[in-house]
Amino acid sequence: MSIGIMGGTFNPIHMGHLIVSEYIREEMDLDLICFIPTGNPPHKVGTFILDGVKRFELVKMAIKGNKRFVISDIEVNRRGYSYSIDTIRHIMNLYPKDKLYFIIGSDKLFELPTWKDVDELIKLVEFIVYDRGQYMEEELDNQINLLSQEGYIINRVKGPKIDISSSIIRERIKWDKSIKYLVPTEVEEVIYKELLYKEV
Repeated sequence: MSIGIMGGTFNPIHMGHLIVSEYIREEMDLDLICFIPTGNPPHKVGTFILDGVKRFELVKMAIKGNKRFVISDIEVNRRGYSYSIDTIRHIMNLYPKDKLYFIIGSDKLFELPTWKDVDELIKLVEFIVYDRGQYMEEELDNQINLLSQEGYIINRVKGPKIDISSSIIRERIKWDKSIKYLVPTEVEEVIYKELLYKEV
């Protein structure tokens, strides 16, 4: 079985996450996309992040209509910072015969060499880079070629640019503006009912 790992803060999850995940799943012919909401991400210190359990609930709610989408609470339940290598080690133990693909945005492609235990990580997974046209073709090609020479296996998927971000959604909530069609309907209802992100 081939599994795409879609990690992220999902603060909150939005339609862009879902559209991109389904697009990648189909383009790469993956059996499943596993969403893994982060618990305590080391790269977002100082940023307001909704409680991990609540973010997990919102993601679970958002993906329930797609049988190819699953979710894991491994990072939400982990104490301390969440690093990709720890998550992949855990998933490898659960699914030792499955092929894992780690999904990243094109911006993360340039940060990969700085990730914790990346030399081990590149032996366990292939990467899928979703290209939304943020970088020049030559710039991305050069970085992919450079990393490939160092042992990274990188699959590039070019897809539509979906200009939705969690920060935009949080800002709209703060100023009492509509988030309809930016997030799934049930997620929208919970956000409004429980006044989530109102104090951001």
